[in-house]
Parts: sequence; structure tokens; C-alpha cells
Amino acid sequence: QVQLVESGGGSVQAGGSLRLSCAASGFIDSSTFMGWFRQATGREREGVAAHSTRVSATYYADSVKGRFTISRDAATNTLYLQMNSLEPEDTGMYYCAAGRVLLAASSLQPEAYKYWGQGTQVTVSS
Repeated sequence: QVQLVESGGGSVQAGGSLRLSCAASGFIDSSTFMGWFRQATGREREGVAAHSTRVSATYYADSVKGRFTISRDAATNTLYLQMNSLEPEDTGMYYCAAGRVLLAASSLQPEAYKYWGQGTQVTVSS
């Protein structure tokens, strides 16, 4: 069983920054993909960024490339998302997820992940 707890959300003005954290407990090893997803009101959940320790790779949605950075501390099983140059379109509930993603091409697809946190709200005002 895996438990994920997100923190770090809040309200910022456009152009600001936030750093999200996800504390993971349970069976997390180097084969486990971890990712960040977000869901705005009335929209489907979408992948933002993902990390694979096993293949030493990171994956980003086009909309956040160059602005967001995902990182992972294997020693503490903590996943981070540094978000810079935030835009109103980044507003939403942000979720941490973990799972044995079989294909790298699926790393940003919510259905590829088994475990989910409760989410942390990010609100960006213009």
C-alpha cells in the first residue's frame, strides 16, 4: 500500500512561484513512476510532469515546459514540483500519483497510475 500526501499549494499572482511537495510512504522503489497531475473546474485531470528513477528521466506537458521542474528525493521518498512563471491557466487541484507505469509514453496519463494523493489547491490570479 502506498500513501501520498501533497502540500505547498496556495494563491499567487501571475508570474509568481510555488513549490509543491508530495510525501510518499509504503512500497516505493526505483521502478515506481511518480507524477503530478492537475484538474481545473469542469475539466478532465491532466498530466503535468512525471519522474522515473529507473530510467533517470523526466516528462513534461508542453504547457509547462520551461516553467515547471519535477524532482525526487529517493532518500526521503519525496516528490517536488517547482512552478515558476505561473499563469492563471495553471489554476487547479494538483495531485501526486505513483505507479508502475509500463510505457514511458504513458507517463502523463492518469489511468497509468494506481495511487493518488488528496490534492492541493493552486490558484493563480491575473
